[in-house]
Amino acid sequence: MPKKVVLAYSGGLDTSIIIPWLKENYGGCEVIAMIGDLGQREDLEAARKKALSTGASAAYVEDLREEFITGYIWPTLRAGAVYEHKYLLGTSFARPLLAKRQVEIARKTGADALAHGCTGKGNDQVRFELAAKALAPELQIIAPWREWKINSREDAIEYARSRNIPVEQTTKNIYSRDRNVWHLSHEGGGLEDPVNAPEESMWQWIVSPANAPDKPTVVEIGFESGTPVSVDGKKLSPLALLDRLNEIAAANGVGRMDIVENRLVGIKSRGAYETPGGTLLITAHRELESLCLDRETAHYQQLLSLRYAEMVYYGMWFTPLREALDAFFTKSQSRVTGTVSLSLFKGNVNAASRCSPYSLYRTNLASFSMTGYNPKDAEGFINLFALPITVPLEKAAAR
Repeated sequence: MPKKVVLAYSGGLDTSIIIPWLKENYGGCEVIAMIGDLGQREDLEAARKKALSTGASAAYVEDLREEFITGYIWPTLRAGAVYEHKYLLGTSFARPLLAKRQVEIARKTGADALAHGCTGKGNDQVRFELAAKALAPELQIIAPWREWKINSREDAIEYARSRNIPVEQTTKNIYSRDRNVWHLSHEGGGLEDPVNAPEESMWQWIVSPANAPDKPTVVEIGFESGTPVSVDGKKLSPLALLDRLNEIAAANGVGRMDIVENRLVGIKSRGAYETPGGTLLITAHRELESLCLDRETAHYQQLLSLRYAEMVYYGMWFTPLREALDAFFTKSQSRVTGTVSLSLFKGNVNAASRCSPYSLYRTNLASFSMTGYNPKDAEGFINLFALPITVPLEKAAAR
């Protein structure tokens, strides 16, 4: 039986009821709440007070925003990692960082267990626990959703009411949301049936494309070695840069996404995501790579980007392979430096211009004038390239 538990706490429905549940079901154990500030723009001081008022012996609010961007978002961006064509991994790479800080606080306070509010059929339980096992395998992990008799969010709301715990969710506002500086996710409610279109009232961050400005907005993003460094020619800190791009994209209706995705545990789930600045960064980064990467590196990188996305989604952040892939992308991105201008208009985003001192594009070679290129050379190349095709045909004709 654990004596002291560090709970990854958000103040939402699930974690709000976990503090009293732990004390009731684990012999009155001491519970410490760890609240990670990832840019969710919520009243974290109120969450801290709520944790204490519902039974936590201590509550830590940890500012993890810069570390989140530079240590988790930027590496994933440099890898070009997108899960199943659409998902920009906003929740996925947040969990390992929260688990890391949770472990650090557990060691600091002498705790012997960790707890989280992830459901028993979701991905987040894997992400939290793989990180914890990689960093502190000696700590016990408690996952209430795999133990208690609460089977739905309605049950959880009733549990909270019975113990006078204030929660924002109601049976009419049942969405489960996760927000950070990169994205805002929505699950549950009407989204659980893929037939249903998302309700307009569900979206909370990005303006409806129909209500976006009637004129295009152009924004220039600068990169150094695959890492974003400037907006419209102005160097910005990572947090200020992402905040600025979030503001621009959200105002133009850019970054809404609805997906049916394959969860790691083997089921399909439906979610809606708002990723305004991230959508601009992914688009601009790809466009700059089109100038700066040679064909073989670009094509091979696509294979590794897919694997990187899977590893992030699966919670395999603290693994030798993920670190090894980082080394590959650090090398492949060494010349991905330059600027990309994007045109935003009513939810759409398109590249307007691309510029890099390391561009491999040569106008004299690409032009129809073909200066510096001898078209006669193509004949021998085509003959050699066609050998695997023509030789079998020649043998068949000889028969």
